[in-house]
Amino acid sequence: MENSVPIIPPETIVDSCQRLGLGRIQRHLFLCCDQTKSKCCSKEDGLATWDYLKKRLPELGLDCTQASREGNIFRTKANCLRVCQQGPILLVYPEGIWYRNVTPTVMEKILQEHILRNHPVEEYRFFTHALPPL
Repeated sequence: MENSVPIIPPETIVDSCQRLGLGRIQRHLFLCCDQTKSKCCSKEDGLATWDYLKKRLPELGLDCTQASREGNIFRTKANCLRVCQQGPILLVYPEGIWYRNVTPTVMEKILQEHILRNHPVEEYRFFTHALPPL
């Protein structure tokens, strides 16, 4: 049986990585927002925060596809981060800081205080565990 997935040259993957700015990532934000089964918040609320994040990162010059600034952010929409309460949930790496109730208003506060000024937002932080170095 033949593989139905087309073979893509490795150079194409490298090009995608460069276009996405993967080599410039300083932080990675995971947002639980597009659940198959909504448990911690409504899907609409989660997606509203996701849309806000997508809009604000380029406005703040923080999107990793923009080569003009250090401190570039890569964002990932997660189906579920398995906390399943007080969502939307946001996880920020490399610090390993978990935030709860991340509405667009809270997201703006996290962007301004944590991402731009390196001061985690204690009011919404509920857990911290940075991954150990390999």
